[in-house]
Amino acid sequence: DYRYFPDPDLLPLKLDQNWIEEMRASLPELPDEKKTRLMGLGLSGYDATVLVSEKETADYFEEMLRHGAEPKAAANWLNNEYFGRLNREGLTVATGPISAESNSAIVQMISEETISGKIAKDLADILFKEPGDPRRIVEERGLRQVTDTGAIERAADDVMAANPDKVREAKEKPKLAGWFVGQVMKSTAGKANPGVVNRIVRQRLGLPEEG
Repeated sequence: DYRYFPDPDLLPLKLDQNWIEEMRASLPELPDEKKTRLMGLGLSGYDATVLVSEKETADYFEEMLRHGAEPKAAANWLNNEYFGRLNREGLTVATGPISAESNSAIVQMISEETISGKIAKDLADILFKEPGDPRRIVEERGLRQVTDTGAIERAADDVMAANPDKVREAKEKPKLAGWFVGQVMKSTAGKANPGVVNRIVRQRLGLPEEG
């Protein structure tokens, strides 16, 4: 028969406080703690949640930061662009062709205005097929963003000279300025700085700058 019997008396367990602190420090960062820390870097709750959903994803993001990417810009690029590409190809950050260092370089070049957002996407297409140094590819293939206002002004003037009817229409309907922006971007193969193009187009049309 089973009979109840009390546990034997146990001696008090005394643990050294230094040992306790060492053990605490050796524990891995939990997802909720990591999420809170990332939000402290300026990320939204949604972005932080996505990035801590898997350890590999969080590690990849933090490696991008170690290579110099700004946290919010890195999160936007991963969540809005790179992860979508990986999903379409059935890949993960561990099996994808673009390293954290390369994606960090792309994000930094966007921030530096070396490339535009559109060029960044074209660069990602190239790196999916031909992994390499993003900065070298930008220079070798002439992908650097056009920021020369003189060149952009000439492109805008050419587009407007070829479309006088639309110029008159745009002065009455300012929203049509977007059409000219698109045409100038097309004429520069997407390399012109979109913000500069928009400003110059509006100036040429005599429209107030957007606030």
